[in-house]
Amino acid sequence: MIRLPTNHAAITAPLVASNTAFPGIPIGRSVLDGRPFRLSPVLVDERVLPSTNSIALGGLGSGKSTTKKIRARRENLYHEHQYVVIDSYGEQQNKQTEGEWAPLTRDLGGLVIEAGEFTLNPCSPEFPHEVREQLIRSLIAAVEPEALTARTAHALQHALNNPKASTLNGVVDALQDPQDGRYPAQELAAWGVDAVLALSRYTDGSLRGLFDGPAAGLPPCDLPMISFDFTKLDRNSPAIPALMAAVGYWVEHVWLKQSTAAHRHLVLEEAWQILLFPATSELIQRLLKNSRKAALSLDVVMHTLSDLGDGRAQDLAKLCEIAHVGRLAPEEAAKVGALLELPAWAIEAIPTLERGQAVWKVGPDYVDIIQTTIDEEEAKLTDTSTRRRKAQQALANEEEEEDEAVSLTKDTPPEEADAYDQPGTTEDGWDFEMPPTMVDTVYAGPQLDSRHHAVIQAAKEGRLTEAADLAALGEREDFTAHGINSIQATAWLITRAEVAKLSGNTAQAAQLRATVARMGNNDGAWFEQTDNLSTQWHRGPQPSEPVPVAGADDQPQPPARRRTWPYIAAIAALALTVAGVWQKAEDDHQQEQRQEKVAAYKGRSGANLVVDAVDADVVAQWTQHRDRVIVELRAPFEKNAKYLRLDAGGKHAVSQPEDGRLAQTPEIELPVKDPLADVKVQVAIGGKSWKEGTRATYRTIRLSPTTGVAYDADTGKQLPSDL
Repeated sequence: MIRLPTNHAAITAPLVASNTAFPGIPIGRSVLDGRPFRLSPVLVDERVLPSTNSIALGGLGSGKSTTKKIRARRENLYHEHQYVVIDSYGEQQNKQTEGEWAPLTRDLGGLVIEAGEFTLNPCSPEFPHEVREQLIRSLIAAVEPEALTARTAHALQHALNNPKASTLNGVVDALQDPQDGRYPAQELAAWGVDAVLALSRYTDGSLRGLFDGPAAGLPPCDLPMISFDFTKLDRNSPAIPALMAAVGYWVEHVWLKQSTAAHRHLVLEEAWQILLFPATSELIQRLLKNSRKAALSLDVVMHTLSDLGDGRAQDLAKLCEIAHVGRLAPEEAAKVGALLELPAWAIEAIPTLERGQAVWKVGPDYVDIIQTTIDEEEAKLTDTSTRRRKAQQALANEEEEEDEAVSLTKDTPPEEADAYDQPGTTEDGWDFEMPPTMVDTVYAGPQLDSRHHAVIQAAKEGRLTEAADLAALGEREDFTAHGINSIQATAWLITRAEVAKLSGNTAQAAQLRATVARMGNNDGAWFEQTDNLSTQWHRGPQPSEPVPVAGADDQPQPPARRRTWPYIAAIAALALTVAGVWQKAEDDHQQEQRQEKVAAYKGRSGANLVVDAVDADVVAQWTQHRDRVIVELRAPFEKNAKYLRLDAGGKHAVSQPEDGRLAQTPEIELPVKDPLADVKVQVAIGGKSWKEGTRATYRTIRLSPTTGVAYDADTGKQLPSDL
């Protein structure tokens, strides 16, 4: 059960749940008032819930994936919803690694498609011609981004018109041996060499079998669930974005058009791997924006938003009207809470949540803490912790062996004992620098040693996300058992600082160590215990007390002379003080206004413009250090966009369609002096009626980093935004 302070529970519980009740499948119960919680987003009134997309976040073992699978099973059984799952996180089943959605998929009568076992044909006639071209361009970009020059693109367009181009291997043949067209065949063959080299990775190289083969085709569209299992692929392989592009185009142009279900879901498990690639992130953004018209819900599952960095991919989280946030570390909880605009009490609760508990935000107003309910059959189908239980059992066995070894060495002469059996040293001991007081005061118990060591070892092996999740688990356990200001809880700050250091984030490491230096408990701060040290690691030398002069008290003192200048100085100082009070009041008012802006800081802003039949978005994104801002003019897949231009700060960027391709996104990067100040840009869009050589329609936009709102700089009118 979650632990909230009494005053928090008394104040927030009536306001959180209010009288809101959603229609749909049962999910669980409110931790705050015990009422049942139901939700099928597609059944909720559009005025309450404009879109049905959701994002699930949570650390290792928080229960986010289990909750998502339970919801999928119940939506299918209750309402016959169909699901397509991109599953890239494996689970050990019967000595074989397979996607964690595989057992549920088979139980519902669905199909598990393993990468390499099923061949997706990007040249299928079920795809429109322009989609085939865009998909093959995505395959080339995934392995050889520099290969897509203007001449290569023209050679590819010509090859796709060849009757042989019904398979990927046929496209390669048509590129190598083209027919005469607008240009001679010899020139077309030379232009297509780079495309042939890139596509040969799929036809003859390491990615063979994913897109080309004798049984190449497309999956059926009438199954309750299809799980694309990417778990056997290298997570850094270009096959991941290539496959995701193929699946995304199939979802958009085949599955959504042929499926007869009342509602469909696309689940992205471990979505950060997909959203970090520009091509697939644009595809997902398009699906998110058009989801309501397509009767589609995108259900995104990942550990933390930090996995997405600070780029465009993180903005996609704001397009999800439903958020499910399981247990996270305090810093990550603060970031997620700010992005999702969660109330302060919910952000404070996130690090203390138990497994299966989560803060739910539905639409703009409803926030509650829900405990997911699960029956025995669902537990078997959704279990994703078998490997962790094996690791825990192995650890328990190791501890038993260590206890036996200790009991054996009690009667063993010291000279015969192994070095790592001596007090203060272990075979797997700490091998990173720690503050002196940590060794003697914090890591006193073997249980603490094993947990902290597991975190550091994971970080050293490059498993940084896993290390952060394990640290969050340990920190939560010690928060609950010993209190937030306990020595045990403080130890986790040092461990997390070491993880940050190993990951290269020295600023966060320094911040965590500074937090330790400010912490204390009822008995005094643990870091002030200096039994074995002469100097405290967190302090500098203290000023010495003045030494009295010998015999000074024995000498008679001369009478003090009366001086008038101090009184004159006091009067002058008083006059200056009175004047300063007025100035300080004004300064305080300005400071309060600035602090309010800092507290409301969004770091991004955007506006939606429809100019000359072109639907475009102007987006400003301030960098993490707030010293630069990147402004983009986005008009993806807008065929009417003939001219796009951005002007600001003496810089400009222009984009126009080229060689049959749509106009790209113009982008400019500007230095920032005041991170709270608005940025003003001029946008020019040439659309359906625009002619070459004529002046395009200009708009001047003012974008605010503190409110996220954009205004027309000429009229002062607030502009709409799709972000």
